[in-house]
Amino acid sequence: MTAVTDEDQGNSTTETGEPKEKEKEKEEARSKAGRWDDGLIARRAAAADPRGDSGTGHSRTDGGSTDSADPSDLTDPSAPADAPPDEDDVRPQVEAYGSSGGPLPTRLDALRELVGLSRARLDRDTLAEAGRVLDEAAARQRLSSRHTVVAIAGATGSGKSTLFNALAGTQISDTGLRRPTTSQPIACSWTDGAAGLLDRLAIPGRLRRRPHPGPAAFDEALQGLVLVDLPDHDSAATAHRDQVDRVLALVDAVIWVVDPEKYADAALHERYLRPLAGHAEVTFVVLNQIDRLPGEAADLVLDDLRRLLDEDGMALGEHGEPGATVMSLSALTGDGVPELREMVGRFVQDRTAATRRLSADVDAAAARLRPVYVAEGRPGLGERAREEFTDRLAEAVGAAAAGQAAEREWRRNAGRACGTPWLRLWRWYESRGLPGSLDRMGQALAPPEEEPTARQRVEQAVRTVADDASAGLPAPWAQAVREAAFNGAKGLPEALDDLAAKAAAGGGSAKGSGGSGRFGTASGRGPATGVALGGRPARPPRPKWWPAAVLAQVSMTLLQVFGGLWLLGQIVGVLEPGLVVPALIMLAGVVGGPLVEWSCAAAIRGPARRYGQDAERRLREAAAGCGRARVLDPVSAELARYREVRERYVAVTEFSTTGQ
Repeated sequence: MTAVTDEDQGNSTTETGEPKEKEKEKEEARSKAGRWDDGLIARRAAAADPRGDSGTGHSRTDGGSTDSADPSDLTDPSAPADAPPDEDDVRPQVEAYGSSGGPLPTRLDALRELVGLSRARLDRDTLAEAGRVLDEAAARQRLSSRHTVVAIAGATGSGKSTLFNALAGTQISDTGLRRPTTSQPIACSWTDGAAGLLDRLAIPGRLRRRPHPGPAAFDEALQGLVLVDLPDHDSAATAHRDQVDRVLALVDAVIWVVDPEKYADAALHERYLRPLAGHAEVTFVVLNQIDRLPGEAADLVLDDLRRLLDEDGMALGEHGEPGATVMSLSALTGDGVPELREMVGRFVQDRTAATRRLSADVDAAAARLRPVYVAEGRPGLGERAREEFTDRLAEAVGAAAAGQAAEREWRRNAGRACGTPWLRLWRWYESRGLPGSLDRMGQALAPPEEEPTARQRVEQAVRTVADDASAGLPAPWAQAVREAAFNGAKGLPEALDDLAAKAAAGGGSAKGSGGSGRFGTASGRGPATGVALGGRPARPPRPKWWPAAVLAQVSMTLLQVFGGLWLLGQIVGVLEPGLVVPALIMLAGVVGGPLVEWSCAAAIRGPARRYGQDAERRLREAAAGCGRARVLDPVSAELARYREVRERYVAVTEFSTTGQ
């Protein structure tokens, strides 16, 4: 009796001369193993068999000799490669991932919100990996949770296909000396219901197998395992490497097969193991071909492999700790294969591989996003920065100078009201603006501040507050804060001038002055309280005691006039001589006038100072309100957005299992 293995379909055929007892035993074994109609040829054979017996649907018997069936001879060219099973093909129900109480759904929701909030601030390339993780997580959670997809990867000649066949218990993947042997991924599924997972891996139906009926197929621990044999990751064919990278990004776990010659290959460690160090819990690293190592050489090589993995940052699952599983075996002789099968079985029955893989993917995406979300120190806009910004705007708008001018104007008005008539006459003369007057000389000696100086102060204030607010922020958010500040500052000088002019116009009426403002804008408004930007100071209100002071000053003036006329009458001879009394009356008026003026000047110091401070405060508040609305509020909004995405990022990394 001769058994021939069909490598293309993963099933064996027997001669027709085989005893019926053995044939019946094999039929029973096939029925126990479950249906194997994952492939197109098997489905067509099952459809052609009226009994629905697909266990021998592709066996070929010809006059007592059995040949291996050629897929090209049995495949209908008009049929699609991945034809769905018949509607009357009853399959077990497949459970998709539902909402669980674990941290993964919460982290995925936080990552989704993080990406949504960041689209307006981060470029598409920065968020591409996070978007891919979300898409792959959604796709995996819609598929079977009862299956675990494990890929076997390795370099050329490492023996991964031999190990794949040893785990499957049959010759499924080709092995040989010619490289590369494996050109496309081949899958072996122990149970039904994995079609969606294999479709996601883009493995066609003709490359989907079932294990050979035997101990490997009936192993309860392996029920739910989907094993995928990958092409060589160091293949000379670029398409092979691309397939490896594509499938490795989708499987739940991976078994890396290394040999004593290439276990330290830089391509393996730098391109795969080191970048996937965060996926250690779903990684197996198997040192194959230990039968080629004499004595204790296998242990020495295995220890060196562990050292290299530790340098790659991959945690090793030793002494019950989570991490990668590292072991040695010989797929050719079978030494260590049962131990690996047992480990894989426990791993599959745990049914957490997909969750671990997705969690590691989220960790990796979060680690890549860390530079654009994690700030150095505690950035923000503190009270000190706000006060300094207000001080700079007040200085630029001239609030202090306006307060001083308002105080001087108060004193000047008090002096005009409470001064002697002779002094008031002189000041009236000066107010006419005649050549040589003091007002003209004062205006000539005090040229107005140039426009560029005030604008530069405003720009400097905005630049300083933007730098303070963005200090320590990641580059994209710091740029967003600066842009918000600079965009709001484009019309700030004009707005400051306009608001100051409105505040001046609301304080009272005075002599109009329609000149240009401090920043070069035409206000055209009359100043009032304090000094308007571009106008003359307004006339302050009169206190209640001013009429009494004016009456006292008029009385002193009348005494001077009365005493003078009395003396004049005596000199002319109209009145009787007596110089003492009129001289004393006139002296009282002459001395009393300046005394009243001096008393009023002393009394107005406090009110004048308060009036100037009030004018400065109002102008300062107007400038601060304008700067807050145009600069500080947009900057605060950007900082609030950053704090929001920072909280989402913390939620993504809060339950990290890899420490990234």
